[in-house]
Amino acid sequence: MDDWVVLWEWVMIAVRWTHVITAMAWIGSSFYFIALDLGLRRDVPLPPGANGEEWQVHGGGFYHIQKYLVAPASLPEHLIWFKWESYTTWMSGFAMLVLVYYMGAQFFLIDPAVMDLSVWQAVAISMGSLAFGWIAYTTICRVFVNANQTAVMVALFALLVAMSWFYVHVFSGRAAMLHLGAFTASIMSGNVFFIIMPNQRIVVADLKAGRTPDAKYGKIAKQRSTHNNYLTLPVIFLMLSNHYPLIFATPYNWVIASLVFLMGVTIRHWFNTRHAKKGSPHWTWAVTALLFLIIAWLSTAPMTHPQEDSKLEGPALVYASAKGFDDVVTIIQGRCSMWHAREPAYEGIHWAPKGVVLETPSDIAREARRIYVQAGITHAMPPANLSYIEPQERAAIVKWFRGAGMAGIDG
Repeated sequence: MDDWVVLWEWVMIAVRWTHVITAMAWIGSSFYFIALDLGLRRDVPLPPGANGEEWQVHGGGFYHIQKYLVAPASLPEHLIWFKWESYTTWMSGFAMLVLVYYMGAQFFLIDPAVMDLSVWQAVAISMGSLAFGWIAYTTICRVFVNANQTAVMVALFALLVAMSWFYVHVFSGRAAMLHLGAFTASIMSGNVFFIIMPNQRIVVADLKAGRTPDAKYGKIAKQRSTHNNYLTLPVIFLMLSNHYPLIFATPYNWVIASLVFLMGVTIRHWFNTRHAKKGSPHWTWAVTALLFLIIAWLSTAPMTHPQEDSKLEGPALVYASAKGFDDVVTIIQGRCSMWHAREPAYEGIHWAPKGVVLETPSDIAREARRIYVQAGITHAMPPANLSYIEPQERAAIVKWFRGAGMAGIDG
């Protein structure tokens, strides 16, 4: 069992690392091309069909870039397609969703105090909501494709607010914020997979067949790419939110998430305006700061804590019944509970780090795997060993966890 737990931790590390790397590549290319498109010069002589050009310098070399609104007169033999950054980001993100929230649904996804769901019900709602998000979003875009694009953004914002409220009334606070991020990221990746790439393929096929491509395909792709640009920063915020109880463990978490989307718009509006050489709308930073202060104020509302002694079942019940559990409870309550409490007693700590509460035997049984990894086989916790946990106490944690595994826990 010990080898299996360690291997499982490394699988999650590898998947998370992959997700971060691919997300960096996708976000970087997205920001670059939006900035490039907005900054193209059109006041210089251009080849027939060209919509703008830009000279750039990087890494000791000079680059001359030209954009064709529809397509060049003749198709070059080699084209670089920017798609795998998006695909691998979504696939690795979904893998993390499965590994952490589906396979650990009883610990991270379901909160009986919010909605008493079975594991299969929670997973079905999760997957169904992601599919619903794409259908609802793409319907909005198709209805308003020729309308003022501000109307599209307002309709999209209304959808995101509604989903924020929905998620916090179905899942745990941590899972709700993470799902809102996954919901938005699925829309972004869907834009690339279902709209932008197919439209590009249509244009390429028309060129190869000697037909003049329809400019509408580029217009639609540009609309979706712009939406992705404005949604990127909120998605990053939501993906990081599960590390901060001030975001997910307050009664106003869905309002906080909604305001974060507005901050994403104001920040990107400043950069996009600058890239388009239309000035520097400094008012956007004032609005962003105001929104951030409102969010910080909302986060000071009473924190939402897990129930103290709700019924144990499944793996948590086995851990609580394993030999040595009483000793581990004494160790954790003496060495960790001053931080990991519903009302922390340690000076300067106002909420349990990462929302992990270790006060009661039930709390400790539910967090068995984390305790084993963080304080048993590694010395990550307590930080800097501030509570002076002894080597023999760590050994007792390891012995208890492995004993539970021999009693029937399958890693």
